Amino acid sequence: MGPMKKIAWTPFLYIAGYHLFLAVALPLYFIGHTPSAGLIWTMIGLVFLSGTAITAGYHRCYSHNCYKVHPVVDAILLFFGTLATQGSALRWANDHRLHHSYVDTDKDPYSVKKGLLHAHILWMFFRSEPIDPKVISDLTRRKMLNFQHKYYGLCMVIANASVFLAVGWIFNDYLGAFLFAWWVRTFLLHHTTWCINSLAHFWGTKNYSQEHSAVDNYLISLLTYGEGYHNYHHTFAYDYRNGIRWYHFDPTKWLIWILYKLGLATDLKKVNNYRIARHLLLQHKDELIRKLKESEAIQKVQEVAERLSQKLAKMQSLLDPKQVRDLKKSLKEDWRQWRLILKSLQKDPLLRA
Repeated sequence: MGPMKKIAWTPFLYIAGYHLFLAVALPLYFIGHTPSAGLIWTMIGLVFLSGTAITAGYHRCYSHNCYKVHPVVDAILLFFGTLATQGSALRWANDHRLHHSYVDTDKDPYSVKKGLLHAHILWMFFRSEPIDPKVISDLTRRKMLNFQHKYYGLCMVIANASVFLAVGWIFNDYLGAFLFAWWVRTFLLHHTTWCINSLAHFWGTKNYSQEHSAVDNYLISLLTYGEGYHNYHHTFAYDYRNGIRWYHFDPTKWLIWILYKLGLATDLKKVNNYRIARHLLLQHKDELIRKLKESEAIQKVQEVAERLSQKLAKMQSLLDPKQVRDLKKSLKEDWRQWRLILKSLQKDPLLRA
């Protein structure tokens, strides 16, 4: 019962296999071929479509129930989600809900605490626990999701083969379509999506919550179809938006909003702006207090203030004139230090923010 027993061979062989295949096939292809601009742009379009189907479908619709969609839209999201080759929607939602419930712990399927590479890719190479019906009880009643899960392997092959054949027919380049519309697309899509589990828990700022590893990063949002505002998402997971400002790059949010305006999406969940503002206020207040407590200047404030307080209290009870004169001299120096400290604190950018 060694550690090799824990390896999930199917995803390991699939992922490692196509990476090795591309490492060999692409150089050989470029020796005698040049892909057309149309083929490359089609591949990029397919990356975006299937990636957005993961974020809008697998993630925000199925995993978090941020909104509901018309059955036709549901089918389209499932098709392109299947094209993305990231497992069934039920498996994906089960793992993702566990991730949110146990983020950064041993029960988190792709915890970044186990390493950036583990969160990015290695976690898929080890056997996961069976799907817990209690975790996705709301999804198991949906016929399309159950059908896709039951026949996922067949659905995945048919979806990718049909797209590859269609692209090959359009550009009269089946070899190029096989490489770029299938495998290079898969490579790009996988690694951009996996960045949400790795880089979005590693590189960025924590504006809304310090309690977990998720971060906000505009650059990551460009790679992940709007999922780069991950600290906000982990703080308010049920919001259909990740980027809440109009200038935040979040094409998934825009797609959901357009579907809503067309009557193809309903029940969009959105966090009240006042709740966000209050949460930010409390979060920043706690962070400010923590930083100030760690500041040498604040420690100095506490020392000087305590010293002044004690001397002033003593001054009220002194009767001996000499003792009063000596204490006044000492007080004068402490008052000078106090004014200098106050002046320096007023210049502190942390206090001005």
